[in-house]
Amino acid sequence: MLRVTTLLLCTIGAISTRPALGDEALVAVAASFVPPMEAVAAAIEAQTNHTVTLVSGSTGGLYAQIVNGAPFDVFVAADAERPRLLEENGHGVAGTRATVALGRLVLLSSDAAFLNARGLDALHDDSIRRIAIANPRLAPYGVAARQALEALGLWQALQPRLVRGESVAQTYAMTATANAELGFVALAQVLAHGADVAYEQIPDELYSPIRQDVIVLGRARDNAAALAVHDYLRSARGRAIIERFGYGIIGD
Repeated sequence: MLRVTTLLLCTIGAISTRPALGDEALVAVAASFVPPMEAVAAAIEAQTNHTVTLVSGSTGGLYAQIVNGAPFDVFVAADAERPRLLEENGHGVAGTRATVALGRLVLLSSDAAFLNARGLDALHDDSIRRIAIANPRLAPYGVAARQALEALGLWQALQPRLVRGESVAQTYAMTATANAELGFVALAQVLAHGADVAYEQIPDELYSPIRQDVIVLGRARDNAAALAVHDYLRSARGRAIIERFGYGIIGD
């Protein structure tokens, strides 16, 4: 049965005794990629005898847990850098690192009329008190949000109004519940939740590509479920699922 968990940094010990099963994969997945990953995991479980358990968090937080011994089998990050480092330092299986999608950044608001009328000009509105972004130190979508604001010449001016979530999932929650009037989140989150919100897609040229990279981790080199997750994400069926959630695919 598919399970999804949000894992905090302080809970590593709670899962450290989990046994490694050849037909079960514990997948560390960036918060932004949970919606398509849930669909991918469900498809794998429906077509095989494998069990796939998802643990979500910020890319930086999950990476820190992996290098500190958390028993994950697969890592699906919202950047290319951490999987590359894991491969180089021996925590990842060489040759399994691959880009499976390109994330898309959007500006979200629970006030649909306001955002639909203003678009990105809403960022200039003095009535806006809080703008949510994911922490750039931990989350690639936070890095992208900062890059976009810098490109628009607003990064310094908006500092007093920026509020930071530990992950893009927290950023989405803050914005969708109107605790922040605006927020930079993943397009996939908006499409998955289907809530009564409005969004404006951020032009791709305002931020570096958000590569969603996968890598099989060292403990799972012979884990059939982990390898099935890796292969499915790179398959035509996996790509079709990922594209449904608003992601770009390399080669588009």
